Amino acid sequence: MRRKKKILAMGLFLLGLLGLWGCGSPSSDDTEQLQENTESALIYESSMELAYAGNFAVDYYEGGYTMLTTTMDGQRFLIVPEGGEIPAGLEEDIVVLQRPMEDIYLVASAVMDMFRALDGLDAITFSGQPEENWYIEEAKEAMQAGDMVYAGKYSKPDYELIVSKGCTLAIENGMILHSPEVIEKLEDFGIPVLIEYSSYESHPLGRVEWIKFFGALLGKEEEAERIFEEQTAILDRVTAAQKTDQTVGFFFITSNGLVQVRQSSDYVPKLIELAGGTYIFENLGDAKSKRSTVNMQIEEFYYGAKDADFLIYNSSIDGGVSSIEELLQKGEFLADFKAVQEGNVWCTTNDMYQQSLSVGYLMEDIHAMLSGESDEKMHYLFRLE
Repeated sequence: MRRKKKILAMGLFLLGLLGLWGCGSPSSDDTEQLQENTESALIYESSMELAYAGNFAVDYYEGGYTMLTTTMDGQRFLIVPEGGEIPAGLEEDIVVLQRPMEDIYLVASAVMDMFRALDGLDAITFSGQPEENWYIEEAKEAMQAGDMVYAGKYSKPDYELIVSKGCTLAIENGMILHSPEVIEKLEDFGIPVLIEYSSYESHPLGRVEWIKFFGALLGKEEEAERIFEEQTAILDRVTAAQKTDQTVGFFFITSNGLVQVRQSSDYVPKLIELAGGTYIFENLGDAKSKRSTVNMQIEEFYYGAKDADFLIYNSSIDGGVSSIEELLQKGEFLADFKAVQEGNVWCTTNDMYQQSLSVGYLMEDIHAMLSGESDEKMHYLFRLE
């Protein structure tokens, strides 16, 4: 549908030119000249400098126009300033979005924290999570007030709701690639789909740097830069401290009895390394797959992580555990682990996943864990007793 609209718009544009010329069809030379003129309507000024992120780009053009590109799939979004005209002659694949941004359907949960930090929640009308699933208080409050409504999860949007209420953009994460029919149907209704790939960034601060992408979407680049600098300052503090040779296992026990761990190329092992530790599994998984996790049998996990100095249980999936006893109920085999016997088992807080700007603080927490600093300083980790 989007493509058809663009073709129709271009056709009307050309018909208008024919009317100006009086009659007849333009020659091939005239058509080529027209393309050159209209394609030069956007005059490039500069590009955003990125420190860690590699999966997006932001380019600026005269007149306040901004081009956002998600480099993993080549999607391009032209942000037109409020009151600005849509440039003629745009390439067919460019999606045009007009400021002020409003009536967004936000399905990528990790992005809500970025909109919150940018004071941009008023741009979101439709949520991919019901109120009870949000740990971000501002999102819960917006839903309680009726300013934001639940519009179905990524694989089952409430099309009638989002179409009738004038949804202008759907922001998804990589999960939507498992439901291509949803993308097609949203676009058939004239709703463009933007897929954010922050979770595919290999460096922890690459994930955080996506706040610059959404800052550019909302026209709040200065706020985004300030927030990002706060997180990089934590990195500078932690990496300036002494490194340790202590090993860390980060895991989750699935409902079918497997152990889910992070690929060695994922951001969590990198986070552990930056905090001064060593991820217990070296060269695990296939970096080219872009997967963040690997499932392994209990026996494989046992022999690989039994002697880890620290264990961190990932609570973002099942709500976590509150004690060593609860952890052992999930897997009695853990009683033999060095970290369990020495009392060095920790758990993430339930809201860590939704707090996409927590990376710096989590890195600080891991460093505090490794160095034996006070537990009271923790933001997203707590010790299991």
